[in-house]
Amino acid sequence: MSQAADRTATGAGRFAGKVAIVTGGVSGIGAKITERLVAEGASVVVADINAELVAAAGETFGGDVIGRRTDVTDEDDFAGLIAETVEKFGTLDALFNVAGGSRSGTLTDISFADWDFTVRLNLYSAFNGTRLAARQFLAEGKPGAIVNVASLNSLVPMHFGVGYTASKAAAVMLTKQAALELGEHGIRVNAVSPGLVATPLTKGLTDIPGVQEAYDERIPFRRAAQPEEIASAALFLASDDASYISGDNLVVDGAWSTTGYPDLRKFLA
Repeated sequence: MSQAADRTATGAGRFAGKVAIVTGGVSGIGAKITERLVAEGASVVVADINAELVAAAGETFGGDVIGRRTDVTDEDDFAGLIAETVEKFGTLDALFNVAGGSRSGTLTDISFADWDFTVRLNLYSAFNGTRLAARQFLAEGKPGAIVNVASLNSLVPMHFGVGYTASKAAAVMLTKQAALELGEHGIRVNAVSPGLVATPLTKGLTDIPGVQEAYDERIPFRRAAQPEEIASAALFLASDDASYISGDNLVVDGAWSTTGYPDLRKFLA
C-alpha cells in the first residue's frame, strides 16, 4: 500500500492544520481523543483540572500539544482557555467537551451539593464550551465542529445516578439546540453517548465484585468499550467525513441500549 493510500485508510491527516481543544483531555476517553488528533495532524490544547497532568501534556502526547489547567464549570476560566488557544495557534477549529463525572445518589437522598457538583460538571461545562467555541467560530467567520461527550444515560436511567442521567440528557438537548441555532453558520454540534467504557473513572465501580459481570450480561458485545473506540466516533463527528451531520447523538454502546441497565442496588445499597 502506498503512503498516500495508507493515510487514507487510517484516516491520518483529516485534522492536518486544524486546532482543537479537548477538555478532560489527559486521561480516559479524552486522552485517546488527544492521541488520535495528534496522529491525524492537529494542534491540540488539552484542558483538565489536574495541574500536574496538563503540565506534562506536551511530553505525554508529543506533537503540537499544550496543556492548561482549567475549571470547565467556570465561564471565565473556559473563556481564558479559548483565548489562550487562539493566541497560541491563531484559530480554533474543533472543541471536544469530554470532561465529566458524577457523585451518586437517588432522587430522595442525594445532597444538593452532590447534585450541583454533578450538574455543573456535566452540563455547565458543555454549555460553557459550546457557546464560547461558537462565539469564536462566529468571530472568525468560519465553520467549526463541537462534540459533546454525553452518555448512554442520556437515554437510559440507572439506580443511584439521578444527577448523572439528568445532566447528560440535558447535555444532549443542549447539543440539539445549538445545532438548530448554529447550522446556518456552518457550525456543527453533535454528541457521542458511550455505554460502559474501561477507564480509570469507571474502574472503581467495575472492581466491585460482581459488577463487571452484571454489566457484561446486559451488553450484547459482552464487554466494555475501550476508550479508543469512543475516540474514533468523536473524531468522525468532528471531521469533514461528517460534514452534513449536526444535532445527532451517536450512541456507541455495543448494543447495550437494547437491553437496559443492570440493577446496581444489590452491589451498592
